[in-house]
Amino acid sequence: MLRQRRWAACVFVINEGEKVRQQLREMQAYGGSVDLIVADGGSTDGSLDEALMREVEGRALLVKTGPGKLSAQMRMAFDYCMAEDYEGVIVIDGNGKDGLEALPRFVAALEDGWDHVQGSRYMAGGHHENTPLSRHLAVRLLHAPLVSLASGFHYTDTTNGFRAYSRRLLLDPAIDLFRACFDRYQLHYYLAIEAARRGFRVKEIPVSRSYPPAGKTPTKIQGIGGQLAVLRQLFDVCRGGYRKES
Repeated sequence: MLRQRRWAACVFVINEGEKVRQQLREMQAYGGSVDLIVADGGSTDGSLDEALMREVEGRALLVKTGPGKLSAQMRMAFDYCMAEDYEGVIVIDGNGKDGLEALPRFVAALEDGWDHVQGSRYMAGGHHENTPLSRHLAVRLLHAPLVSLASGFHYTDTTNGFRAYSRRLLLDPAIDLFRACFDRYQLHYYLAIEAARRGFRVKEIPVSRSYPPAGKTPTKIQGIGGQLAVLRQLFDVCRGGYRKES
């Protein structure tokens, strides 16, 4: 299928089962101005197939076969979208937590010339439900303040994966995002910080995010060890560990 629109919406997924299938179907109601791309981290649950992609009018199903986690999926998706001449990319997790009604707002922000658009459940107009207390406190007291300090831009929600990026930002040689060092969760943080530091147009827009009212919290970060590893990556990015010197 040829590129139909100026913007791509990339859904990042790995083993989300029926949640991602339902999300992709629901995106059709809001995604009329974007081409749908699915970036699969190597699912083994059979949740994604050609029949589903035809049903939801998806343009491409990309499957990561090499090493790495989310950042590697992001590099794969961005490489495809830039090769296909998209003017901007909206990214969203495939776990069904995000309010899809925000999709047109991300498109509008890209059309208005913004380069990094961060979705926030905490800003005025945003909404969140059943956010685990530990997650809420980590974002509000640690994650967002650190990224804001490192970037010089006041972010309110820096772990929310619902975002948008302009082509100008993604291809900037000073950003240089297509590096193998971005292999786990660093790239989200890095782009948020460097976009603001380097003078790109950055804004937040309100979104909603809902967690299940009971049961296990949907996350790919497992255990204390996984959480500590993510914190180390955050500290590394905030201190400029991945920055290219001008």
